[in-house]
Amino acid sequence: MITATANAVSYFVDRHIGEGRGDKVAYREIGSGRSLTFGAMAQGAARVAGAFGRAEIRPEERAAMLVLDQIEFPQIFWGALKCGVVPVPLNTLLATSVYDVILRDSRAAILFVSAPLWDVVKGAVAGNPYLRHVVVIGDAPEDTTSFDVFVDGADSRETQAVSPDEVAFWLYSSGSTGQPKGVAHVHSALRATSDTYGRQVLEIAEDDIVLSAAKFFFAYGLGNAMTFPLSVGATTLLFAGRPTPDDMIAGINAHKPTVFCGVPTLYAAMVNQLDKSARLDAGLRVCISAGEALPEEVGLRWEKHCGCSILDGVGSTEMLHIFLSNRKDDLVYGTSGVAVPGYTLRLVDEAGLEVGPGEVGELLVNGASAATCYWNQRDKTRTTFEGVWTRTGDKYERREDGRLVYCGRTDDMFKVSGIWLSPFEVEGALVSHPRVLEAAVVAAQDDEGLEKPKAFIVLKDGDADDALLAELKDHVKEKVGKWKYPRWIEVVPELPKTATGKIQRFKLREEC
Repeated sequence: MITATANAVSYFVDRHIGEGRGDKVAYREIGSGRSLTFGAMAQGAARVAGAFGRAEIRPEERAAMLVLDQIEFPQIFWGALKCGVVPVPLNTLLATSVYDVILRDSRAAILFVSAPLWDVVKGAVAGNPYLRHVVVIGDAPEDTTSFDVFVDGADSRETQAVSPDEVAFWLYSSGSTGQPKGVAHVHSALRATSDTYGRQVLEIAEDDIVLSAAKFFFAYGLGNAMTFPLSVGATTLLFAGRPTPDDMIAGINAHKPTVFCGVPTLYAAMVNQLDKSARLDAGLRVCISAGEALPEEVGLRWEKHCGCSILDGVGSTEMLHIFLSNRKDDLVYGTSGVAVPGYTLRLVDEAGLEVGPGEVGELLVNGASAATCYWNQRDKTRTTFEGVWTRTGDKYERREDGRLVYCGRTDDMFKVSGIWLSPFEVEGALVSHPRVLEAAVVAAQDDEGLEKPKAFIVLKDGDADDALLAELKDHVKEKVGKWKYPRWIEVVPELPKTATGKIQRFKLREEC
């Protein structure tokens, strides 16, 4: 049924006024000190919706958002949904050529861009046949419109009636295996994630203060910093810069969030800082992690420093947020936990048959937050979305107790001596060594053309010598098995990653 209440804006924005939260701070920027109350957010979204109409941006047209984590973001995002325009948040760390591809692929009619990001996107704007308006948040260059001018004097719009199954927004996948894909999500998907993971695992509450290192443009970050806190009227801290370990530790110490949302790479780097000299003086209630599986060693060291556990979980752009997770009362580091209430999971072999305990299979998930399709990629849509099931491309092993253990991406798995090897298992063994900060394992061929593990590692400090490399190989043998040790170990200054922190192992395979 088409109703205004089916529009996600009704639940996440409009209702807070009636429930008396108009004067409460919804967002506070770290650094600038700017803040946005729930009332101001509702008013801002209504004015943005009116400005869309004045600019003749029609329902179902796309509004690209190359916007940092700042208070304008929620006003633009919800303002678009309010009037039926489809916002498309974009990764803020891409190259001009990729923005050109995305802007043309999405056929966005309008682009919002934070002023510090203008230089990287202006080359993609020039000559774009679809863009009719470019709005800059901050000082507006020639031939663009400032955000303040765009909304100035615009009439406030009422929330448009929609279907719960109507496309609300797009996200572009992180591109860990290639070019990003446009993923379309419906209005009801946002409520589905807050009612499942947000309420039943994170247990978000109105008095929480949330800090998410993952940005708005990331599906994980959109839930952390937008959907979950707005579902209960909590306050969110926004950090516009790239979240370095020092910045996040300082932000936690200064602003005392109760919920911190990070990714394994960041947690590892923060733990390394805490091991050295940094201190974490915080009242954290819960921490969560997603993006890639969290190494057991990192979780244990984090808990030692701050006394707060990390709930490691698994989500995807296609499913919008976490659907497989550990919980506070059911936490086992080194595993991804069990299905989030509201989701059903299957592990299947290459023939599509269920695998038993102790066996490895591809993870399929069924839940109400699933995307509708990949924009303009019919074949990929049909192979990923199979009826109610969404293929994740992740390989897992189901333990006897029902918990799932991550083994790697489907493309990352390989056989050694005829037995499947999980790169993540070897990587976990490597990072448990006190000298190793990060590790990635891929298949490489030996002199006889057989596949064997090769490791790329980042050290915490110092240089590697033959003695250390030999020690690391023995360490892996003792931890996970003699045949799984990396035959070659290469020390690198950093690992190739997407902006969301996922290791791009396909780039490492190209070097082997």
